[in-house]
Amino acid sequence: MKRVKILVVDDEAIIRESLRDWLADAGYEVFTAENGSKALELIEKEKLGIVIADLVMPGMDGIEVMKRAKEIRPNIEVIIITAYASIPTAIAAMKEGAYDYIEKPFCPERAELLIQKLAEHRKIVEENLSLRQRLEERHHFESIITKSSKMQRVIELIKVVAKSNATVLITGESGTGKELVARAVHSNSPRMGRPFVAVSCGALPESLLESELFGHEKGSFTGAYAQKKGKFEFANRGTLFLDEVGEMSGNIQVHLLRVLEEKEFTRVGGNEPIKVDVRVISATNKDLKRAIANGEFREDLYYRLNVVTIELPPLRERKEDIPLLAQHFLNKFALENDKEVTGFSPEATKSLLDYDWPGNVRELENAVERGVILAKGSLVTVADLPQESASLARSVPIGRALREVERNHILSVLNGTGGNYSEAARVLGITRMTLYNKAREYSLNVKKIGNK
Repeated sequence: MKRVKILVVDDEAIIRESLRDWLADAGYEVFTAENGSKALELIEKEKLGIVIADLVMPGMDGIEVMKRAKEIRPNIEVIIITAYASIPTAIAAMKEGAYDYIEKPFCPERAELLIQKLAEHRKIVEENLSLRQRLEERHHFESIITKSSKMQRVIELIKVVAKSNATVLITGESGTGKELVARAVHSNSPRMGRPFVAVSCGALPESLLESELFGHEKGSFTGAYAQKKGKFEFANRGTLFLDEVGEMSGNIQVHLLRVLEEKEFTRVGGNEPIKVDVRVISATNKDLKRAIANGEFREDLYYRLNVVTIELPPLRERKEDIPLLAQHFLNKFALENDKEVTGFSPEATKSLLDYDWPGNVRELENAVERGVILAKGSLVTVADLPQESASLARSVPIGRALREVERNHILSVLNGTGGNYSEAARVLGITRMTLYNKAREYSLNVKKIGNK
């Protein structure tokens, strides 16, 4: 605890040196600076935890030192040294971010207790940061389970892109893991300690999505009984992930473009612009260039979102990953369901490898979950897997068009759920809005039973 590095900033040599000697005797590592400029140089160079700065100094005073120190190291703590007559100013400094103040002439015992308390506080803060970092590691590259060369190239691109502040567009079919990649970009970026906020643009109607993204003022529409902050505000200084961005209406697209260009927005029903610092990562399974040609998506917004593109391959193009992913999901669901299921029968493994997985990784996860739940022994068998992955794997002729496979699979799932789109979307691992769009695309006329 006493290994924290402390910087003493005071233009009076006797105070600076006496504090240095006393703190060093108490077991702290101490640096000194006679003015604000030299203090900031040390803060840039050394990993300092605490700054003790005189309030009144020539050139740069203690409050200015504090403000600039926190710009360099946001977690640094500052104690102000002040004369009795300047106590109100010192209290004002606390409101601006100072931890506390020491009054001159100061009592060594009180000062020691204050610094000891602050050092303990910093220890707790650092432990919390360490815990947060361990939690964030779940979304580092290790969480992307793969040995596919295509996915290895994706990981290398994530490593490069994460260091920048560029907008990223993640493309790929539903269920390929776009949000997992977005979290990996965030968790390996300088914003990793800040919020990651995800919004599904296809799950909400336009009016609700506008309020969800930008917030609203009290009384701005029927039911707006109180002011509400939007996701952009919650994601300030962090990352906002816009899933299914291709489903946005033209009106929302205009608002989003303004935020990206101006870095500000207004709440629904509001007049005051709100400044934000948000990195936007978006994802889509739609062909946005085709949507632009059809007048469904703004070309200027597309280029704003698409500074860097990360394209995820479908699971059928990385079949070497299926056994790895399936075993990972099996271990997860066996633990969750307290079942002693350890693997797959050879026939079940062959069935998993033969199937094309139009719902991709999400569909595989759902299939394995079902298999674990239904397994009667230590192995998941073909009989435990969903009918689609077990039977279609054997029945799809080689060379059949992918669109035909996908259409038949969606139709099979919809019929199997009695036309319940919500349940069918869950089985397929896609959103209900995406399923509706697919049904329209393939002209599927399935009667909805019990769907809400």
